Amino acid sequence: MATVNNVTEIILLGFSPKQDVQKIISVMFLLMYIAIVLGNGLIVVTVMASKGLTSPMYFFLSYLSFVEICYCSVTAPKLILDSFIERKIISLKGCITQIFFLHFFGGTEIFLLTVMAYDRYVAICKPLHYTAIMNRRVCGLLVGAAWGGGLLHSVGQTFLIFQLPFCGLNVLDHYFCDVHPVLKLACSDTFLIGVLIIINGGTISVVSFMVLLASYVVILNSLRTRTSDGRRKALSTCASHIAVVGLFFIPCSFVYLRPCVTLPADKIVAVFYTVITPLLNPLIYSFRNAEVKNAMKRLMRRTVIW
Repeated sequence: MATVNNVTEIILLGFSPKQDVQKIISVMFLLMYIAIVLGNGLIVVTVMASKGLTSPMYFFLSYLSFVEICYCSVTAPKLILDSFIERKIISLKGCITQIFFLHFFGGTEIFLLTVMAYDRYVAICKPLHYTAIMNRRVCGLLVGAAWGGGLLHSVGQTFLIFQLPFCGLNVLDHYFCDVHPVLKLACSDTFLIGVLIIINGGTISVVSFMVLLASYVVILNSLRTRTSDGRRKALSTCASHIAVVGLFFIPCSFVYLRPCVTLPADKIVAVFYTVITPLLNPLIYSFRNAEVKNAMKRLMRRTVIW
C-alpha cells in the first residue's frame, strides 16, 4: 500500500515563540558556529600542512574535525536563518533530508571515535607493532569503514521514516528535524517503527561504547607496568579522547536510547551533541596537545610571512 502524505511542509517552533528571544539565541548560535568552523577547520589545515603531524592519531583527528563541521552545519545554519523569518518552515522532503545527514554525520562520528580508541589501544599496548598495524592502508580502510557505517545507519533511519504517512499535524516542537519528534507527526501506529529506530541507533551506540570501554580498560590495565612518566604521557593523550566521547555519547544516549517519546529537555540536550561538542573539540585536542599547539604556531608564522 502506497504511503499517503498530505503534509508538504513542517513548522519548526524553535526554542521560543518570542521573536526577540529567538534572535538572541540565533546570534549565540551564529558565534558558536563561526567558532566551530574556524576551530575545527584550523585543525584540519594544521594536520594537512604540518609534516610533524603524520601519526594515525592526527590523521583520524583531522577527519573527526571535518565531520564535526559537517554535523553542526546540518542544523545550525537553518536555526540562524529562521530567526529572520516569522514563519519557520521546512518542506517534508527537506525535513527527511536533514534527518539523513544528521544521522549520517552523527553515525560517522561515533565510528570515528571508536576507531580513535582502537588507535590509542594499539599505540599504548602494542607500541613495537604500532607502525606495522596502523599503516596508511589500514588507517584509510578504518576511516572508510566509519563513513560506510554512518551511511548504513542513516539509510536505515531514513528508510523507516519514509514508511510513515503524514496527513495531519505539521508542527514540530524542535529547532531541527529528528526521528523522535517527526514520529509524533505520523498519522499511523508508529510502535514497530519506533522500536526499529531504537534498535538501529541503540545497537550502534551500545556496541561502540562497549568497544570504547573495553579499549580503555585494557589500556589502564597495561599502564600499571609503565613508569610514572610513561603513564602520564599515555593518560594525557587518552584524556582528550575520553572527554570528547563523554560529551558526545552521554547526551546522545539520553535522546536515542529510550522509547520514542519527546521531552522538554530534548532541545537543550541536542545543543550539547550538535553544537557544544564540535565547539569544544578543538579546545580539548589542541590545548592538551603540545604537538598540535606547536604545529598551529608554525602554521600561523608561515601564514604571516607569506
